[in-house]
Amino acid sequence: MARNTYLLSASALVIAMMAAPVLAQAQTTDDPAAVEEVVVTGSRIPQPNMQSISPVTQITSQDIKAQGVTRVEDMINALPQAFAAQGANISNGATGTATVNLRGLGTSRTLVLIDGRRMTPGSPVAPAADLNFIPSSLVSRVEVNTGGASAVYGSDAVAGVVNFIMQRDFEGVKLDAQYSGYQHHNEDVNAKNANNAKGFSLPDGTVWDGEASEFSLTIGANSPDGKGNVTAYATYREVASVLQGNRDYSACTFNSGSVFTCGGSGTSDPARVGSFVVDGNTFRARNAATDVYNYGPTNYYQRPDKRVTLGAFAHYEVKPWLEAYTDLMFMDDHTVAQIAPGGIFAGTYQINCDNPLMTSAQQVQLCGTTDAGTSTLKSVTVARRNTEGGGRQSDIRHTSYRAVVGARGDLDKNWSYDTYFQYGTTIYTQSTTGYFLTSRIQNALIATTDANGNVVCKSSDAGCVPYNIFSEGGVTQAALDYLTVDGSEKGTTSQHVLNFSITGLLGDYGVRSPLAEDGVGVAAGVEYRRESLTYQADYLLTEGLLSGTGGASPAVNGSFNVAELYGEARVPLVQNAPLVKDLQLELGYRYSDYSTVGSTNTYKIGADYSPIDDLRFRASYNRAVRAPNVIELYAANAVQLDGSTDPCAGLDSTDPDDMATAAKCATAFGLTTAQVLAIEDNTASQYNGLTGGNPDLKPETSDTYTVGFVARPSVVPGLSLSVDYFHIKVKDYISTVGADLILQRCVDNNDQAFCSLVHRDSNNSLYLSSDGYVTDLTMNTGSLETSGVDFNLNYSTDLDTFGLGGWGRGSVNFVGTWLDTLKTQPLPGDAAYDCAGYYGTICGTPSPEWRHKLRTTWTTPWSDLSISAQWRYIAGIDLDATSDDPQLNNEDLQYATDLRLKSRSYIDLSASFSLRDVYKMNIGVNNLFDIDPPLVGGSNCPSGSCNGNTYSQVYDTLGRYGFVRISREF
Repeated sequence: MARNTYLLSASALVIAMMAAPVLAQAQTTDDPAAVEEVVVTGSRIPQPNMQSISPVTQITSQDIKAQGVTRVEDMINALPQAFAAQGANISNGATGTATVNLRGLGTSRTLVLIDGRRMTPGSPVAPAADLNFIPSSLVSRVEVNTGGASAVYGSDAVAGVVNFIMQRDFEGVKLDAQYSGYQHHNEDVNAKNANNAKGFSLPDGTVWDGEASEFSLTIGANSPDGKGNVTAYATYREVASVLQGNRDYSACTFNSGSVFTCGGSGTSDPARVGSFVVDGNTFRARNAATDVYNYGPTNYYQRPDKRVTLGAFAHYEVKPWLEAYTDLMFMDDHTVAQIAPGGIFAGTYQINCDNPLMTSAQQVQLCGTTDAGTSTLKSVTVARRNTEGGGRQSDIRHTSYRAVVGARGDLDKNWSYDTYFQYGTTIYTQSTTGYFLTSRIQNALIATTDANGNVVCKSSDAGCVPYNIFSEGGVTQAALDYLTVDGSEKGTTSQHVLNFSITGLLGDYGVRSPLAEDGVGVAAGVEYRRESLTYQADYLLTEGLLSGTGGASPAVNGSFNVAELYGEARVPLVQNAPLVKDLQLELGYRYSDYSTVGSTNTYKIGADYSPIDDLRFRASYNRAVRAPNVIELYAANAVQLDGSTDPCAGLDSTDPDDMATAAKCATAFGLTTAQVLAIEDNTASQYNGLTGGNPDLKPETSDTYTVGFVARPSVVPGLSLSVDYFHIKVKDYISTVGADLILQRCVDNNDQAFCSLVHRDSNNSLYLSSDGYVTDLTMNTGSLETSGVDFNLNYSTDLDTFGLGGWGRGSVNFVGTWLDTLKTQPLPGDAAYDCAGYYGTICGTPSPEWRHKLRTTWTTPWSDLSISAQWRYIAGIDLDATSDDPQLNNEDLQYATDLRLKSRSYIDLSASFSLRDVYKMNIGVNNLFDIDPPLVGGSNCPSGSCNGNTYSQVYDTLGRYGFVRISREF
């Protein structure tokens, strides 16, 4: 509060000083020399020559074409400041959306804008902006502000802002078509050895798949009087699926170890029945290490997708002071996520000892000689993969609408205004197929013989058909039809925004520093925003009655509204003085009143100092706020998949280290050593957690500091270099503590505050039934903190400079980020652990200490020919379990296969040229040398972010990418 009061007082003092000459003598000054002024992301005040106090990285439309992307997510993820998030290469846990995660602070802490206006949440299951909504062919440029911008744009702009500037004022007709795909040569030695040892098949040597095609039409026309324009667009994109079985390095699911071996899930085919496995029509002893199912090949590496977008941007000057405008945008996106077949996931079921589907020998093996052939019910663990039914699929559709209606204009040469109403909504539907209804599983496992000698269910449930898991090839289609039940879910998000803002230049009123030539620039406004979310699954999914869905999906219904006041000032203090070419101060403040968390205050202060024209120093401080979203507030509690490890499961009685862990587990949970050693490991690395929202959440607060410089040396025309240090700390961050961390704290420290959150079922398991779980509810936890340095270099010059007259121009663009820290404090008072340079079960997706992209372009004087090469680099990353930090260090996970993900360098080539002076062609190849992604075993490969033995949203997973694009304008 004291800091807030100080900043407000300082702001008032500075403006009062600037206004003093007005009180002394009312006069206007001559207009300064004209300069181009534009609004740069991070401020609402027009800035000269695209200058910004906050660091801003730009992606131009030329960059987009050179990259050959049809998905906007691929374009953003290439930036060093962006970390992996939801996207097309995630299948298990896919939301069907594409999101952006700046600085590794989470998608909910990155604000996404279209022309400076907030995007609607893209899905009721993950309420972050969906980049699929953006038609890449209509993007003029993208500005990425990573200095914090909550005072300017409101909640969520903690890590920064991604602002898509759309193409407007187009005149004519433009047609674009692009075709692309992936080519890969399968020759990974580790994969070959692992699959051959298991007898698994491998894909052919060279594959071409994952084809994508996109078509776009843009039509624009100016009004006859030249006062307005309408630009309309339509696009269609279709992307083919890629199965993990199409790549050798994902043809099986790797086990971690001294070398990679093929592992899998204990839910296998043939079936597991108690301690036995079906072998033909007999039972044999189960080997937990080898009797597993290779669930990898049927998972999607790239989801199939069909997307349609339509829209129009229009504006017309009604009066010199009134320009009416509207934006209309629509998207329909349909994708399918597929994971391995479902079935009976390991759980306790009853089987009658006289089940006619078992042989006499099997009845004796399962029930003993006394009970064999009787109606006695035997309770055993049953697991059986439904390989006959094919993969489990989630058919996901998002239909989104966005409409903006507004008016803007110049009231005079100093004052302008902008007011608009924006409405956006997303309609979500999902159907799930390939899942068994859990209650019917039990019915189908208890069978008898009717009067006609037919094998039937003992259950009175109409339509019940016995499920013959006791002999290979015994499953019938009738049994599958009875067991398999589809689920459905639907939901909506909606957003209403009403905004009025005004900007002014106060120089003509004498509001200027006596040492400056330019006057003070100001901006102020009011905004009202309401967001609502509804989500409803059918009864089966709501109650978690389908086997293999990961748990219950309870309904969510909630909303919030916020009323806000905001203001900015840009104050030139000294200009054109000795050693001070320009010195400016930037101030901002925003007051927000939420219906859920009450009032919040955000503010910023920045300084910009140029001793000479060639050099500019800049520094800023931003206080940002993020209010909890509807899901974080109102999601109901439910047992769902949450953790990836159970340190007490699968321990080996012959291993001294495992026995030491067993002793800790016995103490922590009040078990005997024998009970601990009997706890089964889940080879799929999936464990249950009780998750849910919290209506008592407080807003997050964050402090962002940036300091850097921009150099444009006049001795090297065309060169621009910027270096910026950033430091962001988020306090009271909204999250779960994490099931893995809770278990680790409990077992390692016997901390009963954590142990009390662990609820083991009758088998002491955390996955065999929904009675076993770790309580992991949403709360205001500790803090997130990151720091590092961004580097940007741009150079463009005629090749005459190097004595190559008549050879055109050359340009170089470099963007790099050094990540110094990425710290998480799990709970207040805890020590923070640092994930910079690490990946794994605690740190999650890789956080490389260094990433960059370097593009060089030669623009020739011939047929509009341009040739471009890009080098993308991701530094090597260590396993978090090898860290010296005791919160990360875990000797049990330090497998040789996973110790380090080696660095990756990708080379991209592209060219653009004119064909017959009519067509514009773009061709290119990304990942020219078909570099494989770094691979990791299942022990350190969390489900979701890690897909197909690698982190598929971080690395080039599918191989060499080729594209060709043709466009024509009329």
